[in-house]
Order: sequence, then C-alpha cells, then structure tokens
Amino acid sequence: MNTENLFRPFSLKSLHTKNRIVMAPMTRSFSPGGVPTADVAAYYRKRAEGEVGLILSEGTVIERVSSSNDANIPHFYGEQALAGWSSVIEGVHQGGAQMGPQIWHMGIMDNHHSGWLPAQPFEGPSGLNRPGFNNGNTMTESDVADTIAAFGRAAADAKRLGFDCVEIHGAHGYLVDQFFWEGTNERTDNYGGKTLEARSRFAVEVIKEVRRQVGEDFAIIIRLSQWKPADYTYQLAKTAQEMEAWLNPMADAGVDIFHCSQRRFWENEFEGSDLNFAGWAKKITGKATITVGSVGLNGEFLAAFAGESSQPSSLDELMRRMDRGDFDLVGVGRPLLADPNWVQKIREGRTDELKGFTKDALSSLILD
Repeated sequence: MNTENLFRPFSLKSLHTKNRIVMAPMTRSFSPGGVPTADVAAYYRKRAEGEVGLILSEGTVIERVSSSNDANIPHFYGEQALAGWSSVIEGVHQGGAQMGPQIWHMGIMDNHHSGWLPAQPFEGPSGLNRPGFNNGNTMTESDVADTIAAFGRAAADAKRLGFDCVEIHGAHGYLVDQFFWEGTNERTDNYGGKTLEARSRFAVEVIKEVRRQVGEDFAIIIRLSQWKPADYTYQLAKTAQEMEAWLNPMADAGVDIFHCSQRRFWENEFEGSDLNFAGWAKKITGKATITVGSVGLNGEFLAAFAGESSQPSSLDELMRRMDRGDFDLVGVGRPLLADPNWVQKIREGRTDELKGFTKDALSSLILD
C-alpha cells in the first residue's frame, strides 16, 4: 500500500498543511455550558502531535439562542467559549497542525434525550426536521438575516483567534441543509423554490457574509452531504447537471474547499462514472475537495451508535482514487477519535498496530 500522496504538503490561501490528512468534525459533547475545557484542548493537541495535517473541530454553534439542542455542545461565541477555543488553537499550533472551527446551526432538531431544551424553540426554513415532523418555528426573513450575520461573526472570530480556516456545516440535515432539501424547505419566498439551485440562496448568502468578514486570503470550507439522516439513500442533486447548478454558485460566492460527506467514500455518485461525491465536486467546480466516509474502517459511522464495531481496512481504494486526482484531502473520523497516533502509524507502515472502533470510544476523550 503506497500512501506517499497522503503525505505531500498542501497549500491554499491561509492553509499550509504538512500532509493531506484532515481530522473530520465529530460531535463530542464535552463542553459544559458551551465552553471547551482543558480536556477538549488536550484532545485536539494530541491529534496535532500525532501528525494530523488539518484538524476540523467538532460542530460549534453560532450565536442564535436555538442553534443547539445539547447543553454540552461548544459555542463559538461569548467570552468564555472563545477563550476556550483560544486555548485549543494554541495547543494545536504547538502540536504542529493547522485547524479550523466547524461553525454550525442545527436548525430544527429532535428534543435531546437529556431533556435539555434551548430557551427558544428550534428554528428552520419551515419548522420541519424531516417531512411530516414539525418541531419548531419557521424563520422570518429577519431571523434569516440575523443568522447569516451570526455565521459571519463566528468566522471573523475564528480568524481573530488565530485559526487557519473556517468550515461552514452545510450537511447532515442541519440548518443549511434544511434549506437545501425540499422535504424541509416549503418556503415560497426568496429562500425557497422548486429547484435545488433556488433553495441554495441561504447557503450562498452565508458564504458571501463569511467571505466578507474574513477577507479573500482566508480559506473557507463547506461540508455538504447528499444523504439525510431521515433517508440515507437520498440525493439532493440527482444528476451531474443538478450538482453543477448546486455547487457552482457556492464556489462563486467564496468556497475554497468542498468537504463532501459520504457514508462510504468508495461509493460512486452517479451511474456511468466511478467518481465519488468529492470527485464530482472537483470536476464540476475546479475547487479543492475533501473526501470522507469510512476511511480506514470496514463499517460506517452511523452503525457505531447502534453498537456495531469496525475493524481497520485497506487504504488501497482510497489511494487509487487520490492518485488519479479525484480529491485533494482525506477526512478521517473514527480512526482518529479512537487513536491519536493513527496518522503516524499509517505513515510508518505500522498497520498491525491500528485499532478498531467501538461505541465506547464515543464516551470519552481518548488521549493515548
């Protein structure tokens, strides 16, 4: 298994990483009251010391009262939370990696199993978390404008604190994705519409505001997914032409890197081509892309919550696609959650030392 191309440097605007491996965002819920702790800082620093090139933080919510459904999800606003993130980025830089926060608004959510609720009802494009399930308010145009501004403030704070890039969470059924999907966006104003391109206006305006706040030389990433938690086989863009109409306006608005979430990176996006989502995004936009989805493991992430374990798997197919130029960066989630030294082991060929993944790894911040 030749992994040489994983360990080439990567440079784009504010990003100058020593390799192509990205720690993918993974929700951890270890920030009481929204404030990242010293343990959270140590968790990220360990991955930096383990030779990850770029770390993307767990989702961290913007300044909207109902942006979170969990009291232990970190905030990216407020003096205490931002001080916590300042400690995180300081440790990551000392550990030799670069990092960006994933800024997030959850939109309409199911109530959290803990019983905690935000001080105001959840909000989304049409009050829907999935077709037929209403659990919050429909956002007014004023709400939409305030939310766009809050994304921009979070991005500006990321740059001010010394982060190297910022990622907008536009995937997995959360707020930005709820605007994309006709199943959760029934609006008849300028933020709705019959086409995916029309329903992308909210995302485009978020991107433009983030770009305005951070300037031209700061790298902006957006994470997208075709699949939805309510429908794993769903495709927002059902053809390459629909994907072009979806992605190009975001590229034009200021996205530098498309982070293309799949449950399994090796699955082809459209019939007649073996390109995956990241491969198509790069072909269509010419922008850099991150592929992600069960890299290095034989099972997929969502199954882990049901108690299904995964074992290390070959990277041969990943490298075949990377070597021919399908994508620029590789997102790695569960292997790094379970083992901060995964990158070193791959680079040194110590595949016999790779760890599997079990649900237990989700219940702690593993530091060795």
